Amino acid sequence: MNKDFLAGAKGALPILIGVIPFAMISGVGAVSVGLTFIETLGISVIVFAGASQLVVYQLMGASSPWIIMVLTAWVVNLRFTMYSATLAPYLQKLSTGKKALLAYMLSDQAFGISLSHFAVNEGVSHRWYYFGAAFTIWVAWQISAVIGALLGALVPSSWGFDFAFPLSFMALMFAALRDYPTVVAALAGGLIAVLAKGLPYNTGLVLATFLGITAGYLTENLKNWQEAQ
Repeated sequence: MNKDFLAGAKGALPILIGVIPFAMISGVGAVSVGLTFIETLGISVIVFAGASQLVVYQLMGASSPWIIMVLTAWVVNLRFTMYSATLAPYLQKLSTGKKALLAYMLSDQAFGISLSHFAVNEGVSHRWYYFGAAFTIWVAWQISAVIGALLGALVPSSWGFDFAFPLSFMALMFAALRDYPTVVAALAGGLIAVLAKGLPYNTGLVLATFLGITAGYLTENLKNWQEAQ
C-alpha cells in the first residue's frame, strides 16, 4: 500500500478520539428524532457532515420546514468552501472524478491534518496523504455512527438526548476559538440565538448564524485595516 496513504492514516489516528464519540452522538441523535436505522445510515453516508447533521436533527425535532433545514445545513457547511479553496493548489492536477471523491471525504479533521503536514513536508504525495487521513476518518465516522444508532434504538425515548446537541457544538466551538474575530463571531451568534429563540420554526438559529458570520467578517476586516495603518 502507498506509504503516503499509510502516513495519512497514521496521522489521523490521534484525532479519532474526538471523531468517534461525535459520530456516535450523531447516530443517537438521528434515532432520537424518529429516523430509522436505514435512514440514519443513509444520511451519515450521503451527507457526512456531523455539525450540519446534528443541527438538522434538532430542527426535525422542532418540526421545522424542510427549506429551513436545507438553508441551515448549507450555512453550517459553508466553511468547506474555504477548506476546498485552500487545498486546491495541492490537488489541482487530479482528474475531476478523483477531486470529487476527495471533496466528498473532506472534513474539519482531514483538512487540518493534511494542511499541517503539507506545510512541512514538500516531498509528500499530497493526494495520497490526504486520502489516507480522510478515508480513515470517514471509516471511523461511519462505524461509530452505526454503533450510535444501534445504541440509540435500545435506549427509551423518555430518557431524551437533548443534551447531546449543545455538548457536541460546544466541543466544536471551543476548538475553533483561535483568534479575536472568531471569538466575536461566536459571541454574536450565541447572543442572537438566545434572543431569537422564540422565532417560529427555529429561524432564530439561521439568523444567528448569518449575523455571527457577519460580525466575524467585519471584525476580521477591521483588524486587517488597523494592521495596515
